Amino acid sequence: MSFQVRELGGKPLKLWIDGVPIEEEAVQQLGRVSRLPFIYKWVAAMPDCHFGMGATVGSVIATQGAVIPAAIGVDVGCGMRAVRTQLRGKDIDPKQLRAKIERRVPVGFDFHKNIHRDVKDSWPAIEVGYNHILNKMPGIKHDHVAAQIGTLGGGNHFIEVSLDETDHVWVVIHSGSRGVGNKIGVDYIRLAKDLCKRWHVSLEDPNLSFFPQDAQEYTDYMYAVNWAQNYALKNREIMMQFVMEILDTPAEETIDCHHNYVTMEHHYGTNVLLTRKGAVSAKAGEMGIIPGSMGARSYIVRGLGNPESFNSCSHGAGRMMSRSQAKKTFTTEDHAKATAGIECRKDTGILDETPGAYKSIDAVMAAQSDLCEPVHTLRQTLCIKG
Repeated sequence: MSFQVRELGGKPLKLWIDGVPIEEEAVQQLGRVSRLPFIYKWVAAMPDCHFGMGATVGSVIATQGAVIPAAIGVDVGCGMRAVRTQLRGKDIDPKQLRAKIERRVPVGFDFHKNIHRDVKDSWPAIEVGYNHILNKMPGIKHDHVAAQIGTLGGGNHFIEVSLDETDHVWVVIHSGSRGVGNKIGVDYIRLAKDLCKRWHVSLEDPNLSFFPQDAQEYTDYMYAVNWAQNYALKNREIMMQFVMEILDTPAEETIDCHHNYVTMEHHYGTNVLLTRKGAVSAKAGEMGIIPGSMGARSYIVRGLGNPESFNSCSHGAGRMMSRSQAKKTFTTEDHAKATAGIECRKDTGILDETPGAYKSIDAVMAAQSDLCEPVHTLRQTLCIKG
């Protein structure tokens, strides 16, 4: 058995954390989730697990009859897209490639000044869902919904160009549903808190406020979340298209996976609502993407279909320290040394994303050897962050 079991007064916690540090604060946060009355079987925690705003990052939560908006978070539909190309390492110049990608893909809070043709073609269908959401929650309105499709964002979102063990070039993108997804997350978390307070629901943590399945708000939220997950998918698809046009090469293999989302799944003979916050679906044979930090390797993996984790694995290395702590701990010299040989930002504005702020990806992979298996090992040649 590769996981640890802890009992904190509710359903058990199953933690894949052998050889990987985890804050006691995160364990206690998981414990509060485990004591909710609608938790199914147990709460699973991946080896990249760490304390998060509202709910624990790296948690897999199965529920019956209710959904917890904070357990999905505010980066709804965030995930990864990876493409294996026909190119080899000698075919690319990381410095020139970084400049071309940064000119083509808006990063940070930026957005497209001219909406891409493929977005225009797909926008009518996207807009129907968006308008439906606004009819329920007008405050979710965002000025750049169409113009942010095909944009990276900031924080831990990235575009990387990497080489695998055969020297083939891979493009890996990490991004989500941008500003509109954030609004959906924030507004529905607030609504859940307001309703649980109005209904006099007793909660250890107001962040664990929920919508019961028989409430209209549950239906409205699930619609909005599914829409945001599709928006995030389109966002990554368009960005990848931009990069592939720059590389001028066809895709040999494409993998896409969400890691902040909720879906209906069948586990142990029962249909349950499964929430993955910082976790990837790892059904038997299913392909996934697990990135390391900016200076570490990343992995293309195949799921092993472990029922104990509800067929899940980690979504990355996982933070070892907060952003504010990282900025106080590391210098630009530290960061430059940690990312030597990688074309990337090396200024003070990126210190919260420096490799030392993250857990060891090798330790994370070792801790979940019964959840997924490596298929390709990727080493970065360039990393673009907002």
